[in-house]
Amino acid sequence: MASLLALLAAVFYGAGDFFGGITTRRATMIGAVLVTQGSGLVFLLMVTPLLPDAQLTRNDVLFGALAGVTGSMGVALLYLALAIGPMSVVAPVTAVCAAIVPLLIGLALGERPHTLAGLGVLLALGSVGLLSQSDTPAEGETHSRAGLGRGVRVALASGVAIGGFFVALAQTSAAAVMWPLAISRTVSVTMFLTIALAGGRPAGVPRAALAPALACGALDMVANALYMTAARQGQLGLVATLASLYPASTVLLARIVLKERLGRWQQAGVVAAVAAIVLIVRNS
Repeated sequence: MASLLALLAAVFYGAGDFFGGITTRRATMIGAVLVTQGSGLVFLLMVTPLLPDAQLTRNDVLFGALAGVTGSMGVALLYLALAIGPMSVVAPVTAVCAAIVPLLIGLALGERPHTLAGLGVLLALGSVGLLSQSDTPAEGETHSRAGLGRGVRVALASGVAIGGFFVALAQTSAAAVMWPLAISRTVSVTMFLTIALAGGRPAGVPRAALAPALACGALDMVANALYMTAARQGQLGLVATLASLYPASTVLLARIVLKERLGRWQQAGVVAAVAAIVLIVRNS
């Protein structure tokens, strides 16, 4: 069940990132993050009364807050990277780092995946790397070498922060239900609202960016809920690796909507990702 939830989280993360990139290209980064994060929080609070009663511990509150700090940094950097470079390059680079951080933490905590599952993890990381390769530039979109390099650097920093977010959420208890996410998102929204007000920056997005921003917020929150549930049930390293396959969704949507071409290396990456999923799911 943990593997299935992690894979569903990857699908929703990838779709959310796609709409997040669209939003950032039509609005300021601060405005985009505030609206997407804020709408996700509203969505979560709307469904919270339908969930079982929660029992929060101090550990849940602390790790929820830590997830808010690392997650907000990761999302902001990711949106910036998506606005700078091609989605088909930026998203996979971020995903590799986001998977490696919890994988290393999981190993440090004593997790020892099955040999074939471990091979699946390595194959998954390799598939993400292949997905980041592009034979041709995106149609109607050009990126200078300097811009591409900057986008990759920002994506690497984003991946480290998102990896920290994955680790923090995994430390919360099942009895807390979804409240650690609510705490995380409240911290995130507060941080960016403070930055926006202090810098006199727009706290909203243009009307043209509102629909993708709301879609991003809802999809991201669903993905977070799926991931956190999966991480509470399975091994952190394996769950985070499966969730980090989200670039497949981003690349597919970029191909369909933005006409970004799927090159030969990216096609190989899709095949490798499928093989990795089979190895991890069957041996976890």
